[in-house]
Amino acid sequence: MKLVELVALYPVLGKLPGALQQRIVDGMQTMTVAPATTVFDEHQPCRGFPFVLEGAIRVVKLSSGGRELPLYRVLAGESCIISSSCLLGHADYNARGVSEGQTTLALLPRPLFDEMLAVAPFREFVFLLFSERMAELMQLVEEVAFRKLDQRLAALLLGKGRVVHATHQQLADELGSVREMVSRLLKGFAEQGLVKLGREQVEVLDASGLRKLASVT
Repeated sequence: MKLVELVALYPVLGKLPGALQQRIVDGMQTMTVAPATTVFDEHQPCRGFPFVLEGAIRVVKLSSGGRELPLYRVLAGESCIISSSCLLGHADYNARGVSEGQTTLALLPRPLFDEMLAVAPFREFVFLLFSERMAELMQLVEEVAFRKLDQRLAALLLGKGRVVHATHQQLADELGSVREMVSRLLKGFAEQGLVKLGREQVEVLDASGLRKLASVT
């Protein structure tokens, strides 16, 4: 990838010294992975700082029983705070990253990342990213801890449009739950006339009813 294309996705790189910019382009390792590929996994060492150039990475936490709790997504132009924290703390990954669709990313080796941190604009970019992601994770903790699953499912359906093209398993994965519980709740929603269930889709029939359910405290 050319420097101008990389800066277009990550404008902060344009604020780095010219010589460092060139070392970044020369030193990054670009790779393209197929959909549903595990990009990094728990207990693996962090090999470098990732820039997502195309596609997305879904970061999840795994339970001992194999259930997934989605933490956040890293889109093109963004980066991953878990990777940053592993590099800063010299620790292994404590979550899994899986590609969504065909995904291209560039990996910068640790020495370059350390050198970039010494430059104020990039250091501010990393810490701003920490702040934004922590706010998202605190919201996730609040939802998981204090909102019932039926409320969270209603809110999830409302955020996906009138017709939700997803399997019950996919919805369960997004909620960090299991398919059986989500299927049972969806059947209840259908019996109340809130939704209509189809093959790998859910049609919202009563959005106001779902909003009322989602907002119950």
